Formats: sequence, C-alpha cells, structure tokens
Amino acid sequence: MTAMISTERERAAPPAPPASRRRIRVGGVVAVVGIGLLILVEVVPLLWLLMSSLKSPSEFSTQPMWALPQAAYWQNYVDAWTRGNMDVYIRNSILATFPAIALLLITGVMAGFALEVLKWRGRNGVLLAFIVGLMVPLQMILLPLFAMYFRAGLLNSPLALILTYTATGLPLTVFMMAGYYRSVPREIIESAVVDGASIYRVFFSITLPLLRNAIMTIAIVQFFFFWNDLLFALTFMTTNDSRTIQAGLLAFIGQFGQTEWGPTFAAICISIVPTLLIYLILNQRVMKGMTEGAVKG
Repeated sequence: MTAMISTERERAAPPAPPASRRRIRVGGVVAVVGIGLLILVEVVPLLWLLMSSLKSPSEFSTQPMWALPQAAYWQNYVDAWTRGNMDVYIRNSILATFPAIALLLITGVMAGFALEVLKWRGRNGVLLAFIVGLMVPLQMILLPLFAMYFRAGLLNSPLALILTYTATGLPLTVFMMAGYYRSVPREIIESAVVDGASIYRVFFSITLPLLRNAIMTIAIVQFFFFWNDLLFALTFMTTNDSRTIQAGLLAFIGQFGQTEWGPTFAAICISIVPTLLIYLILNQRVMKGMTEGAVKG
C-alpha cells in the first residue's frame, strides 16, 4: 500500500522545469570536458614518453616529435638497464623505501592508537607536536642531518634514508591514523573491553582489521613520497653505487640525455613503472581508505 501511494505521488509530481534540465545538461557537458582535459594532460604525455622510448636513434632526427616508432627498438631499455645502472638504482630504492614504510607503519599505527583510543594526560599536546611537524620545511633539516650522518658514518648507506624517511613521514602518518581511529565506533571498543579484552587484544583483533584499507592507503601514499624522493637522496647518497632511482635518473640524464634520447626515455619509463603498477593493483583499496576516516562512526 505504501509503495502504491509513493508511486502515485511520483506520477503526480510536476516535471522538472526546462531551466533545471538545461543546467543538468550543461553540468554534464562541463564534467565530460573536464575529464577529457584531465585525460589529455595526464595520459597523453605518458603515451608520448612510451612511444619515444621505443624509437631508434635515427628516428629522433628524421621523424617528427609525435611520430609513432617504425618498430619497437627494445635496445633502449637494455642500454638504460645496463649502461645506465638502472638495476643498481632500483635495488637501492627498494632497500631504502620498503624498510622505511614497514618501520613507519609499525610506529605510526601504534602511535595513532595511543593518541586517539587511549585516554591519558598530555595526549593532545603530543598530537599537536606531530601536527606541528607537518609544517617544518624539509630543507631546514638537511644540514643538521648531513652533519649527524657524516659523523656516524651513515652517508651513502640505505640506513640514512630509512631513518630520514621514517622521521619525516611519521607526522603525516600519525595525523591520518588518528583520524581513521576516530571513525571506529566506540561502542565496539567498549564492548570488547567490557568482555575482558586487553588493550593489545583491542589493537590487534578489533581496530587493525577494521582499518586495513586505511593502513594500505597510508603505505601507498608514503611509497610515492619515498620512491620519488630526490632531495634526501641527492644529499646523503653521493656515490654512483648508492644512488636511488631518482638521483640515479638525474645522473643518467646528465650523462646521456643530450646525445641518446632513446635510452633516456626508457630510463624514465623504468622509473615510473613501479608506482603505476602499485596504484593500478591497489587503487580500489586506496579509494576505500581515503573515505574511511571521513565519516565518524
């Protein structure tokens, strides 16, 4: 009966005025144009980069800039991988990035739990200190860190980047995790405590499973920052065997970029493949994680 009444009301409702329909159509056109411009700005340069990395040396001087390669010239990737030491740079980036992410998640997730779920004196001040850490320019800490690592003998060591990435990424991680913990319904935690669950049981068995996507989102965001870092890598990694992917790519372009365009474009493609693969594989988790902390449970 209720369904019949609602249907009759819908039939009796007056149609939308022509002005409203025109606004909807204009909004749709604007959205389509905006998406098209975004695709043009983001995708076309990547396609051009990929096509350029497959051109032979003669095609750069005889063919137009936007011409398709006559045949896939894979030797550019071989030269970039062997002569350009891209294998060494990628290995160094992996040794610096993934341990830093693991250490950052362990400390950041625990700190967010302690600051948002647990009640203790001074926690708001500690959280404020982490937020203030977001406002410190990274250039200000370069010289003190360089002096400390030089005296400790950590220059040209992955440990220097691991410690730096963990310290600089911790404020954002703690701030985001505090927001995610705030979205967890307090009734769930209170019920577990009433049933006799300890703090560690609440942390490992209740909050962590609920925030898997959020933790994955933080890991991916920090991975992008660390993998694409150039400032710290150039400052602390001064030898060719210790450079990470971005610092090594800069050295490669300086050495081959003026004469050998094919291997240069191939090296750039190699450097962005890990970030593209990780995002394409885990983009759904990123979207879920970005919205988990937006609504308070």
